[in-house]
Amino acid sequence: MTGITILSIVVLLVIVTAILVNTSPQFGGKPTKEQKLQYAQTGHYEDGKFVNQIPSEMEIGFKDMPSLIYKQFKKDPDRQPSEKFDIQHIDSLEIERKPDSITRLTWFGHSSFLLEIAGKKILLDPMFGDVPAPHPWLGKSRYSKGLPIEIEKLPKIDAIIMSHDHYDHLDYGSIMKLKEKTEQFYMPLGVGAHFRKWGVEESRIHELDWWDDIKLDSLTFTCTPARHFSGRGFIRAETLWSSWVIQSPEKNIYFSGDSGYGPHFKKIGEKFGHFDFAMMECGQYNEKWQAIHMMPEETIQAAIDVNAAVTQPIHWGAFTLSLHSWTDPIERASKEAANKGVTLCTPEIGEAVLIGEQYPNSKWWEQVK
Repeated sequence: MTGITILSIVVLLVIVTAILVNTSPQFGGKPTKEQKLQYAQTGHYEDGKFVNQIPSEMEIGFKDMPSLIYKQFKKDPDRQPSEKFDIQHIDSLEIERKPDSITRLTWFGHSSFLLEIAGKKILLDPMFGDVPAPHPWLGKSRYSKGLPIEIEKLPKIDAIIMSHDHYDHLDYGSIMKLKEKTEQFYMPLGVGAHFRKWGVEESRIHELDWWDDIKLDSLTFTCTPARHFSGRGFIRAETLWSSWVIQSPEKNIYFSGDSGYGPHFKKIGEKFGHFDFAMMECGQYNEKWQAIHMMPEETIQAAIDVNAAVTQPIHWGAFTLSLHSWTDPIERASKEAANKGVTLCTPEIGEAVLIGEQYPNSKWWEQVK
């Protein structure tokens, strides 16, 4: 094959990819020029990109990419279960009949949750698709057999809260199925461009900067910092990333989103004082990108920093997005939690967690083949 032929193939692939990125709906939209001018006033937006509070570069060079891609797609029996496993299931009647006085959390795997609090039904980062990628060929499928409840069977959702726009958190197919049964959508700055592109009305989209808060009846949602990045297609950091504080008159809940370890956890803990329950990122880490994904030991320290009474490690148990074994996050986090005296909650996917009551702490993953 001549050099000209190889170059022609490369150019063709670049053109086809560019067309797909600019025409396929799953890549979403882009903030307007007017919005970008507003972002420049935030104090964490430079040269057209959002930035972290502290330097957060990933230690991956061009020479590292072939090896990482090879390792990512190479078969490794420890990086995912050998077969899809069963999970617990809920039904719509069970959701509808729950007393408003009970705060209940149901994990869908990875970082997706149904939170029932103060009479509201809230979805956190509802990635309900099978593959966390813009195309099924570009990723590996979900570990479990289905979801705790299929989207079509969910009752009306009062709110969806998003942490950022990566594919393993913001899923086009899920949002298209959820948008007609969801009242309001809350997200960091810029992420609304995707929802507008996908047909969600402006009146239902609420974009917040770090430390902004907003009310939904008796609930208060506060968009809080995270140490990460964003991007769909080939563009990074045009939209903001965040963690979230969810407060009812009775409960304080913290959702970390994706984040490397940093001083923001301590500041959040100092500002809000105490959390009844924290969902803390713990998975898909690597030393080369430790700045934007915590190691399990850092997850436990972050739980201490935010002053959480009970912590659930998340961002694991559903997808393979890094090179560690699929159980490494929870095993390391459990060991460190025992060493530091941190109370962990480790429910099965689909198992109800009643905040303020007895917390599941089984080692269910040890029974998975």
